[in-house]
Amino acid sequence: MHTPTAIALGNFDGVHRGHQEVIRTLLEAAPPDCYPSVITFSPHPQAFFTGEERLLLTPEAEKRALLNQYGIEQVIVLPFTQALAQLSPLEFVEQILVQQLQAKVLSVGFNFGFGRGRSGKAEDLRTLCAAFGIAVHIVPPCCWGSDRVSSSAVRAALAAGDVALARELLGRAYTLTGTVTQGEQLGRQLGFPTANVALPPEKLLPRYGVYACRVSGAALPREQVGVVNIGVRPTVRGQEVRTEVHLLHWQGNLYNQEITLHLEAFIRPELRFSSLAALQAQIAADCQVAADLLERVVSYA
Repeated sequence: MHTPTAIALGNFDGVHRGHQEVIRTLLEAAPPDCYPSVITFSPHPQAFFTGEERLLLTPEAEKRALLNQYGIEQVIVLPFTQALAQLSPLEFVEQILVQQLQAKVLSVGFNFGFGRGRSGKAEDLRTLCAAFGIAVHIVPPCCWGSDRVSSSAVRAALAAGDVALARELLGRAYTLTGTVTQGEQLGRQLGFPTANVALPPEKLLPRYGVYACRVSGAALPREQVGVVNIGVRPTVRGQEVRTEVHLLHWQGNLYNQEITLHLEAFIRPELRFSSLAALQAQIAADCQVAADLLERVVSYA
């Protein structure tokens, strides 16, 4: 860990437009001798207190990559333990921010809470830090149209299959990144070969259904377009949730390669068809819809 630091504090799940504003504020205020840093927590405090698994918009590796992309030089993950949870707001400032991290500047969202029982609020942080000469910048709510940007709003949009709204809230398409693994070859038998993408188990999936997507990865000669099905495949009595993508204009071996699906548009919910022939016809129709939706998104030339 490099010190002294200029720190953006929070969970940053999703790294949405609101988070990006916290980061932008930090980078503008950071002294040249400080390392722009994000302090986040693992496990997520909500998961720690409830004991329930919390699916994430951005698992740790994805979150780190995005934060680096937005200008953060180091991501410091604090283990969220009972000892950390019991620190008072003052103890958190003294022990974590001052002694461990040598913070000089902080940036937080307006609704940031810290210390035992989240008893400390953003203004309390500013007051406590002033005694140590640490400047605290509090970023007001970020809105997109009539919606306040938040991780909860992104989750709600994805649950409805509204990846267009999720894109606006995030400032980029919602992505699914994973490794291509061996599937059952059913798509190939139907004339639409698919790549079965194994995702991190903690990754939050959108509403089950069919989406138009862009596909990127080191194994591809350029960005491609495709149709991705997310769900249990009820027509073939599937049991496990699968993420399977058919590339519209490229064929090749992607096994064991990492690819990223950028979800651009919801086409339809997952359905049960009366026969494989009916499913085959619907897949062909889905591909045409996706091609029409994406024709201006990616150049195939």
